[in-house]
Amino acid sequence: MALIYAVEDDKNILEIEMFALKNSGYQVEGFESAREFYKRLETRMPELVLLDVMLPDQDGLEIVKELRKRPETRKLPIIMVTAKTSEIDKVKGLDMGADDYLTKPFGVMELIARVKAILRRTVEEDKFLGVGDVFLDDEKRMVYVHGEPCTLTFKEYELLKLLLHHSGVVVSREIILDRVWGIDFEGESRTLDMHIRTLRQKLGEAGTMIRTVRNVGYVIE
Repeated sequence: MALIYAVEDDKNILEIEMFALKNSGYQVEGFESAREFYKRLETRMPELVLLDVMLPDQDGLEIVKELRKRPETRKLPIIMVTAKTSEIDKVKGLDMGADDYLTKPFGVMELIARVKAILRRTVEEDKFLGVGDVFLDDEKRMVYVHGEPCTLTFKEYELLKLLLHHSGVVVSREIILDRVWGIDFEGESRTLDMHIRTLRQKLGEAGTMIRTVRNVGYVIE
């Protein structure tokens, strides 16, 4: 199930958000400051962020602006949550790059409905991914190279899908191991290197698009 980060300095509201999301089957982590939120982003990327506008150390609108400047978070779905009700405040948030806007006080049912709608839209956008001569059809779980089917193992497929989703952006080894192998993975990181090698081989000439960024991770471009 999707991982959601809730960034909210009001403990009562944060508890309500986390309780509602967990009851709906989502994984949730809460943060009371921008600093804590940024630090966690370095190790694990969520599928969606609930972001309060009024935070103690940085304005939520500025956080949206910062996230949209970063290659690794430019497509990260964001729902702004705020007590501000004026239309101009909502327009500001959406213009900065927020995907939706939730005004306090809000109902739990409305919160869950908004989250489901954004995540559903994100999944639909990711059904078909491609770079150069590589095309991934996630509906059929098929990969094509130069128009010909390419058979991959489950891990190779998930690895390629993650890289394609972040095409042009360096994905760190930590994030890859977390997303493809899971947070409980206890094997050696060279497992990733082995899968990258076999994936490149199976993609043939197109495999050269997967580039190693020394001491950081991998990128497909």
